[in-house]
Order: sequence, then structure tokens, then C-alpha cells
Amino acid sequence: MNESHIQACLEPPHAHPKPPVSASIRTRPEDFRVEEFLGFEPTGTGEHLYLEVRKREANTRWVAEQLAHHYHVAQSDVGYAGLKDRHAVTTQWFSVRDPTGGADAGSVAITDIEVLRSSRHPRKLRPGSHAGNRFDLILRDITLDDALEARLALIETQGVPNYFGPQRFGHDAETLRRALAWLSRRRSRVRSFERGLYLSAARGWLFNRVLGLRVLQRSWRRPLDGDVVENCLPTAPLWGRGRSATQGEAAQVESAALVGTEAWRDALEHVGLTQKRRPMVLVPSEYSYERANGDGLWLRFALPVGAYATVVLREIAGVRNRARRKERVEGS
Repeated sequence: MNESHIQACLEPPHAHPKPPVSASIRTRPEDFRVEEFLGFEPTGTGEHLYLEVRKREANTRWVAEQLAHHYHVAQSDVGYAGLKDRHAVTTQWFSVRDPTGGADAGSVAITDIEVLRSSRHPRKLRPGSHAGNRFDLILRDITLDDALEARLALIETQGVPNYFGPQRFGHDAETLRRALAWLSRRRSRVRSFERGLYLSAARGWLFNRVLGLRVLQRSWRRPLDGDVVENCLPTAPLWGRGRSATQGEAAQVESAALVGTEAWRDALEHVGLTQKRRPMVLVPSEYSYERANGDGLWLRFALPVGAYATVVLREIAGVRNRARRKERVEGS
């Protein structure tokens, strides 16, 4: 993998003309709010205590560690459905294994953490077990003019390419670099958490390569001959064991996009992953926008599990992430 392949992960092709405007995001945590929705209601009974938690500038894994300490359980007894942004105000569910039924949700006292409600359920929360996330965020230093309104309306009807966002590949694609190095050296032993990150990054990289070529060819929303479609829209592969289901023209484009990746694809086929498909098109639901006070734009939308708000935002404006810059300064 050369440097151009890395940059392609960070800046894949735009579906619509590159936004002529820029905006600032996350000037403060309250500018970026995320609410996780499970897609089901806890039953009220079972050995797992479910906690709906609102957190501010807190890492999901850190909160899980604090809950494990508070309830005197192993970290493996605490579950969550997804990793949420640190530089934000986010609401998500955690589960704590408590077979005795004696855990008290009201006793949690962790800085920047608020328990909104609790229930019980028979099963532990696991990654991807939620239905999706709702986003309520503000873009600052941007004016809502006719051109921007037209772009917002276009995204509402046509959606955006369903890329894996840069979070999947780590800061400056460092997770991806490590993932491909790990796959290349016959998969030396690593921690299970790292292994999951590496496999996800490698699969996301291959998916984005296929989708990026389809975007350049303007066929990301239009099924080609031999495509695998879901809800009348084309899909691209999440690589693993098994032959690609595409045929004809779609298979030719897929092969062209993946030239030079044979070694990594072969490695992914031998780690127990089964090949799956992911939609190429992401259409936000519950979508609305309005002017904010001063030069700003409020955006509200919902995305299914596995989709990234960043890939929606990048089609609206060139985003300056104030929180990331602050993090780099503080960490230097």
C-alpha cells in the first residue's frame, strides 16, 4: 500500500461537486449531540442491568471501565453497542451483568456522566446490537444561502456515498497502516480488541476502494449489470471467505478497484470472516435543518448502525474540526 492509497481512505471521491463553503464543528461539546437508539425495549427482567447514560467529553470505553469499577465486576461483564464520540454530548446504553439483581442504578456517581433511565434484559449488549444513532449538531461560520439549501435538499433525496469514515482508519490512517502490516506478517498474536480494529479497518479500506471507483464512474446509485442490490440500490463487499456475488460489468469494476490488494484479501479470507455486502448509498432519515443564531446551521438526522455522520457532513461543507485540533495541542 502506498501513500496515495492511504490518502484515498482519508479523502475518497465526492459524489456531488466539492462543497465551495467551509464550516467549523465541535467548537464546544454541546455543538455535537448523538443519541443511540437500540431498536428494541429492554424486557424489564434478566441478569443484565441496562443503563441509558448521557456523557460529556467522555470516551465510551472509559465509561465502561468506570461502571465495571463501580459495580465491582470484570470489564468483560460490561457491554455497549457502539463507540461514541468523545468530543460531544452523547447518549448511549450500557449493560452490566448482575445475576443477583442487587445492582442499584441510582448509585452511579461518575464525573460528566448522568444515568437517564435503567431497566433489565436477558442479554448483554454487544457491538452493533443497536439500530442506529440520531445526530443533532451545529455547523458554525457558515451561511445558509440558496446554494447551500440546494445541496442540503440534494442530500435529502439522493443521499451520500456510504463510505467508512476516517474514524475507522485511525488518526492519519494509523490503524489501517498497522492492520495491513499485521495481515502481511502472518497475523502475529495481538489483543482481541486490536484484532477487531485491524479487521474492521482492512475491510473498510477495501469497501471504500470499490465505492470510490463507483463514485468516479457515477454508478454508485445506479445498479450495473451483475450487481448485488438491496432495496433497488447497489452494494459493495465487506471482504471475507466466499466468492463475490457480483457478475458481469459489476464484477469487472469491483476487480479493477481491488487490483493490488490480493494479499490482504487472501489474509482476510483466512481469519474466519465471511464475505458480506454493505449498501453503497446512505440516505439520512429524520432529516431537517435550520439557521442557527448568527452564522450557523443546525442539522438533525438519523443514521443506521455502521454509518458515519462525517460522510454526510463532507458533502455539505469543508469541515474544520476544532476539537481535534485542540486534542493534538493538549496531547503534544
